[in-house]
Amino acid sequence: MPAANAAIWYMADGYDPAARGINGRRVAGEGFLQGFFAHGDVTEFVCLAHSQPDHAAFAELAKTYGVTRPLRHVRLDAPKAMAPVDVVSYPGPLPPQECWRRMPFGATAWAVTGITHTTATQRVVQSFFDLRSAPQMPWDANICTSTAVQASLRRLMELAEEHLALRFPGAILPTRPLLPVIPLGVNCDAHQRDPASGAALRARLGIDPADVVAVCISRLTPDEKFDPLPLFLAMELAAAEVKAKGGGRLHLILCGQFREEVWSGVFARAAVQLMPSCGYHLLDGGKADERKATLSAGDMFVFPVDNVQETFGLAPVEAMAAGLPVVASDWDGMKDTVTPDTGFRIPTEMPRGGLADYLSFRHFGGTDGYLQYLGQLSAMTRIDVAALSRAIATLGIDPALRAKMGQAAQDRARRFFDWAAVIPQLQALWGEQSAMLHHARSRGTGQATAPRSAATIPVFPAPDQMFAAYPSAPPPKDRRLVAVPKHEQSGPVELFDLRGYANRRRLIDDPVRIETILAAFRSAGPQGLTEAEAVAATGLHPAIVARATLWLLKYHLLTEVP
Repeated sequence: MPAANAAIWYMADGYDPAARGINGRRVAGEGFLQGFFAHGDVTEFVCLAHSQPDHAAFAELAKTYGVTRPLRHVRLDAPKAMAPVDVVSYPGPLPPQECWRRMPFGATAWAVTGITHTTATQRVVQSFFDLRSAPQMPWDANICTSTAVQASLRRLMELAEEHLALRFPGAILPTRPLLPVIPLGVNCDAHQRDPASGAALRARLGIDPADVVAVCISRLTPDEKFDPLPLFLAMELAAAEVKAKGGGRLHLILCGQFREEVWSGVFARAAVQLMPSCGYHLLDGGKADERKATLSAGDMFVFPVDNVQETFGLAPVEAMAAGLPVVASDWDGMKDTVTPDTGFRIPTEMPRGGLADYLSFRHFGGTDGYLQYLGQLSAMTRIDVAALSRAIATLGIDPALRAKMGQAAQDRARRFFDWAAVIPQLQALWGEQSAMLHHARSRGTGQATAPRSAATIPVFPAPDQMFAAYPSAPPPKDRRLVAVPKHEQSGPVELFDLRGYANRRRLIDDPVRIETILAAFRSAGPQGLTEAEAVAATGLHPAIVARATLWLLKYHLLTEVP
């Protein structure tokens, strides 16, 4: 019997780095879909999306990855159609709005699974606070990609709960969502080294076969990933030690992209000044063949992250899959991925309590932007340069150790981080959520889980709830309406075009159907029709007729019978 399934909440921004720009979140999303298509133990793949173009993009991705199992598309505004699947997989942190969106169908209608990527933004932090007052249920889950991130989210929820307990004394807070630790995955086979590609790159860059190459694949920005200067300092110190022990020249290959061109000059000038003994090479990380060549040419992978923007660190796992030993900062996800047999974790420090409060407060208050907040915090986050240097030098002078650690890294990547190992963990979580749902349903629907009107969602109620005091009066249902003579007005089709409704790609209704409703009123003659009589005459749903009559009244195609 197949394991649990989940409907994939699809939007290109979460899964398509080629179209939307390369970053860890999109690369991870793309990798997840590829891994799920390859290793998911399901009978069908279900896509939940806003629009037909999103469904078409999902289908195209499935075709690209060779999917032959059935695909089923479900509109986001008709989510009950995803049954019997009763878990939704969302490509970001568990969003409060998804809990509110479920409210009209009942809290046991389905479960939602989110996943952490960047958690440092004000929007994400706010969303976890809002989650505690949203109709979030214990069968919802937010996957934490590392134990460090799990601890961070628990602290956020503790702080939210402390505030809510003070604000609403005696209130009983709902159970938190599940916070399982499940890592991001990689396709290990796709990251196997290509010796010919690596040799060609070394030759192209003028790197001697006896030289030692440290490589890094990353977004190249001190604000959002890592400050390169400590790495350059460590490389220069290591170069002297490697040379003293008869080793080759050290080189650093950075394969990535500069979000802002100013950083290209900063990196280049700092490399020349701080590590003059080392080779410095820059490759375009937007090109898959350059990323492959980088891993194939390297002797070790360096990842000295000092930024809270990071939460997992996918690139070191890809390097491990390629058989490279890793030298990474002892930071968030790398604490889980890089072990002593696969590389070195370099000690880090952050400001102690009281030293950085002002950074959070300035950013929260809008004085500093997000990048300013990240950059200032990074400036006070230490990575031990001496320890970093020793690790690079140790690997630089010992090819046997590099080979031993590289093999251990490759074995670990395949055992724990290949999608073949990660997808079953995700399906086990979905199964747990589904079981919790079924148990809740078996106990009957209580007040907390019963369906509630979409009109009264407190974070964005229906217009008649929110703006009831705006108009003169609500429209009476029983009034009789009569068609205005044809010669006084254009028809619905002409008015739709004249008004340019199609510019927003969202119509209140099909103008041809509104013409049908107007025709019923015309046929009734001077006595007109009530809405109920128009429903009977057209056979259309009462809500459709009611909305159409308001539109027809707006443009004086109908008017009240005196």
